[in-house]
Amino acid sequence: MYIDRILRLMAGGFTLLSLALAHYHDPRWLWFTAFVGLNLFQSGFTNWCPAMTILDKLGVPKLPPQNCSK
Repeated sequence: MYIDRILRLMAGGFTLLSLALAHYHDPRWLWFTAFVGLNLFQSGFTNWCPAMTILDKLGVPKLPPQNCSK
């Protein structure tokens, strides 16, 4: 799996988790949902987010290897 796919899974998972926690536990968990949304918004402009740096340092590949023989 590659960084871009893991990042989308993390963002979606954190959003769903925080919405469930807000519904069943405490509405203040919606602040975490807002944080995830703002992070996605700024990364759309800057093409950087902290999770990308962490995943890169963990050795997760950025892109699939290019195959010239199609």
